[in-house]
Amino acid sequence: MEIRVLHRRGMSIRAIARELKMSRKTVRKYLRESELAPVYRTRAPRPSKLDPFKGYLKMRMAEAAPRRLPATVYLREIKERGYEGGITILKLWLADQYPKQPAPEIIRFETPPGRQAQVDWTAIRRGKNKLSAFVGTLGYSRFSFVWFAGDEKFETLIDCHERFFDAIDGVPHTILFDNMKTVLIDRNAYGPGQHRFHAGFREFAKHHGFSPRMCAPYRAQTKGKVERFIQYLKHSFVWPLESRLKGQGLILDAATANAHVGAWLRDVANPRLHAETKARPIDRLPKDVAHLLPRGPAWQALAPAIPADLRDITVPQHDLSIYDAVGGMV
Repeated sequence: MEIRVLHRRGMSIRAIARELKMSRKTVRKYLRESELAPVYRTRAPRPSKLDPFKGYLKMRMAEAAPRRLPATVYLREIKERGYEGGITILKLWLADQYPKQPAPEIIRFETPPGRQAQVDWTAIRRGKNKLSAFVGTLGYSRFSFVWFAGDEKFETLIDCHERFFDAIDGVPHTILFDNMKTVLIDRNAYGPGQHRFHAGFREFAKHHGFSPRMCAPYRAQTKGKVERFIQYLKHSFVWPLESRLKGQGLILDAATANAHVGAWLRDVANPRLHAETKARPIDRLPKDVAHLLPRGPAWQALAPAIPADLRDITVPQHDLSIYDAVGGMV
């Protein structure tokens, strides 16, 4: 277009070629073929810092399949192998390897420091070689604790709680649970909000001074903080470790998982920038700890044997919205 404009202004072919720094042959070509559009050659793709690691990444993706590991996991692994690039190019490449999935809507409930923890079991593997993870997450800081076990029995649940209290150096005022049979025997057994609790667990709660609360049925978002951490735990720790062991012909067990999870919590999970709070859980933890109940002696050492006929204790419990309003929760 510039060639034709300059030519209409009366400039010679030589002058146009000098002005646009091109050959006279090119000027004549476009003047002779006015409808001809410029043709640009496709540049050869530039080599990427990620290129040497794509083979390894594809191997790890195959080992983890059908699960999808997050980019942060792959970044740590390839950095150990000499990768010097950033995470953005890695995320873009990984996005091309997987189909797009819409993100679900998230509803958030915030609690004051020290007020609440959310606890749940998550099944890692079912069947003969069962493996579960106990997860406790503080509501304010999002600081989390994890312990793996081969069963979800009452004694195991109590042991995991004691370990959780040790890790946070205190006891939350309330702990939110799902429908665990080792916590809740029968929901609304004596009327709305009046539940029948497991006798041993109620005595355990009395010993430490915390109030157990039950998640409303079909309202998973009520304990969304621990639910979201469970997904993060599986994607960032369990599946990467499980897939590495699988490549060596080994099976992940509780002892192996517990041998590694402490370092992962310390170095990866709790120091990460949390997507919701925009802060690191480890940095918000001191404020949580300052408002926790004091940590007393372990219940196992003091608890008497529970009579066989004492199966449960009835404790009235109201809907969570009532407690939240009283506690100043949003």
